[in-house]
Amino acid sequence: MKTYHYQAPFGILSFQIQDQALIHISFQDLGINDEEDQLSIQIRKELDEYFMGQRKQFTIPISLDVTPFQDSVYQALQSIPYGETRTYQEIAIQIHNSKACRAVGNANHNNPIPIIIPCHRVMGVKGDLVGYAGGIATKQYLVELEKKYL
Repeated sequence: MKTYHYQAPFGILSFQIQDQALIHISFQDLGINDEEDQLSIQIRKELDEYFMGQRKQFTIPISLDVTPFQDSVYQALQSIPYGETRTYQEIAIQIHNSKACRAVGNANHNNPIPIIIPCHRVMGVKGDLVGYAGGIATKQYLVELEKKYL
C-alpha cells in the first residue's frame, strides 16, 4: 500500500493506493508520502480538476472492502448528480430499504473514499448539514463548491 498527501483548499488529505486502485481518503495527514506513480498523479489531477469546478465525475479506479449493504449505499451515492443533494431517507428508498436511514448514515460515516464517493451530498431530513468525517465546514464547502460550478 502506498500513501500520499494532497493539499485540498480546506486542508491536507491523505490517500492510499493498493493494487492500482484508490482504497482510502483521509481528512488527516498520515505523515507518509510515497514516490509518485501514474495512478497517484491521476488522482491528484482529478482532485485538482474537481476543486476547480472542471470535473463532475471521477474516473479513478477504486477498490472497496465493504459489506454488500455498504456497497449498495455507495453506488447510490455515486448516482447523485454533481451539485445536487439527497436525504438519508431518499438513499434508503433508492436502495429498496426505506427503514434503513440510520444504516445509510452509518455507511456514510464509514465511507472509505469521501469526495470520490460523494457522501457530502447527503443531508438530514430537513436538508440540514449533518455529520461528515471532514467536519461540517468541509461538507458545506464541498456542497457550495458544486453548486457554484453547476
